[in-house]
Amino acid sequence: MIQTAPPRPKPTSNVQVAGKYRWVVVALLFFATTINYLDRQVIGLLKDDLARSFNWSEKDYSNIVMAFSAAYALGLLLFGRLIDRIGTKLGYTISVVIWSLAAMAHALAKSTFGFGVARTALGLGEAGNFPAAIKSVAEWFPKKDRALATGIFNSGSNIAAIAGPPLIAWIYTSYGWREAFIWTGVLGFIWLLFWGIFYEIPARQKRLGKAELAYINSDAPEADPENDSRVSWSKILGFRQTWSFVVGKFLTDPIWWFYLFWIPSYFNTTYHLDISQSAIYVSTIYVTASFGSVLGGYLSGLLIKRGLPVYKARKTAMLLFALLVVPVVFVQFTTHAWTAVILISLAAAAHQAWSANIFTTASDMFPKKAVSSVVGIGGMAGSVGGILFPLLIGILLDHFKALGTLNTGYNIIFGICGGAYLLAWFMMNLLSPSMKQVRL
Repeated sequence: MIQTAPPRPKPTSNVQVAGKYRWVVVALLFFATTINYLDRQVIGLLKDDLARSFNWSEKDYSNIVMAFSAAYALGLLLFGRLIDRIGTKLGYTISVVIWSLAAMAHALAKSTFGFGVARTALGLGEAGNFPAAIKSVAEWFPKKDRALATGIFNSGSNIAAIAGPPLIAWIYTSYGWREAFIWTGVLGFIWLLFWGIFYEIPARQKRLGKAELAYINSDAPEADPENDSRVSWSKILGFRQTWSFVVGKFLTDPIWWFYLFWIPSYFNTTYHLDISQSAIYVSTIYVTASFGSVLGGYLSGLLIKRGLPVYKARKTAMLLFALLVVPVVFVQFTTHAWTAVILISLAAAAHQAWSANIFTTASDMFPKKAVSSVVGIGGMAGSVGGILFPLLIGILLDHFKALGTLNTGYNIIFGICGGAYLLAWFMMNLLSPSMKQVRL
């Protein structure tokens, strides 16, 4: 009698076995990041009208941006440390409360100095977003999925830039600039309700199944036995891996801030558009960038699943994205608005893809207990670049505006944007060729 083997059960995917609650966490991070960027971009969208009302020069506006950047830099350092100590749930809550109140406080400003004070408070509070979000991803996802999760929540910055221009333009034309700041600030408090209800770390989350918890912890256990001990800044700064992350952020973060704070004005002045017309172009750029953020995270995860070591997958993806930024230098050779939109869209998408991966390198190289601190230090470096670059931008634009050739100033700036990522990639590769995980 011939015996037949029993039929094999049909394989099920990891997602089906593991459950999906971790994607609820990504949704929370996505909406927080969307609100974060919506609040910070209001002033950029209203720049030209506020400049006329308050008699700002380009240098005045640069000083306001620098006030935000300086506070953001300090806040990243402080929140990075604080979140590693008190945890993501409470740390994120404190951050959102501060930045939402500060966003609404812009409506009280009656002078350039008043805007500077409000921007300082906004920068301090908004600094908590990425240290908390990246640490949350490290807590909720294995390494092969972290870049995708980061890319998804990071795309919230693009959704804000897509929805922001038409929304803020409508509020401004219907009610006034003060209401634009108030209404966007209220969104943070609405988000806090959902954060309080749905978020907790995996070990304490009652809605999380055992299979999904096992999947989240499927990476090799971290080598450090003292997982609850605190790690000093001085110790973290002693590793080349830290400086690899720091240099990458310092060279590339300011480019995104240029897109955020100056691109609306660039289209207004170069192509003589009003706020409603330029909103169409700006929204198109950020629609493209949102796809870049998600696809950038997906690509490095795909390379890992196909057998590449984690560090090779990240660096291969990041080199590709650095190359895709380069064509933005050709903006200077076009006189057609939509051609400029295409070139800037490609650069913005490549930046967001780069960003999804560079953030993930922090959790690749450091244990979870130090991730928020490392992100804070690197983010501070990016913000220092965000202080220095606007200073250069203000000087260049004021100089060439006085000469009647404002576009020349923008052309120089786009040239810097085009080369920054390749320089960052080479420096990161020099400092940490194999991105070995740090043992604290």
